[in-house]
Amino acid sequence: MNGFKMIWDNMSLFGEGLQNTLVLFCVSGVLAFILACFLAFLLEGTENIPRKLIRWGLDLMRMLPFLIFLYLLYYGLPNVGLRLDVWSAGFFALITYHGAYFAEILRAARTSLPTGQAEAAYAHGFINSTMYWRILLPQMVMRSGPLFGNQLVCLLKDTAFLSIITLMDLTAAASAVQAKYFVPLPPFIFVIALYWSVTLVVETLLRRLSRRAQKRGLVHE
Repeated sequence: MNGFKMIWDNMSLFGEGLQNTLVLFCVSGVLAFILACFLAFLLEGTENIPRKLIRWGLDLMRMLPFLIFLYLLYYGLPNVGLRLDVWSAGFFALITYHGAYFAEILRAARTSLPTGQAEAAYAHGFINSTMYWRILLPQMVMRSGPLFGNQLVCLLKDTAFLSIITLMDLTAAASAVQAKYFVPLPPFIFVIALYWSVTLVVETLLRRLSRRAQKRGLVHE
């Protein structure tokens, strides 16, 4: 069968896979970023036991392969009486796993900020939370643009693992088509092109964000 006709005949399946992949990517990316902002805020201040526990948790999550974490959630939790559906397991895995990486990126950006900013904010009566959310965090985010971009690409690629737990994403759609026709090359090349297109959009948006940050003096070449 002609490869183009094969893809065209199964366009609805690819459309469903693309839609699910974009939902997973966008929702997980936003919520992982929000989680990271709160985790980075909790790490503000002098070292204590709660902050050590948070740091150890972030390190543990970053050392754990994503696929194993996904397996633990979807196949392991039922052994202790907690069963998640594929969407819940997928969202929780992506948000928690990549939230840890985003938090580490923000933590590194925080250490690059001049200490005088925090001292000046305290001198003007800012409390810790107000200083973080209104002064420090915007700069931390702007300075971390390229690293956030890399991590978002990793998040997009990790959505493909969810096909293993039967969630119909782009990779699952390609697998279903190749299983139907026993011709793997066209569907997977088409899916690669779709992943690449999404990545280009993400990189374009982040470049615009970086240019805005440079104009405002938040980052430097």
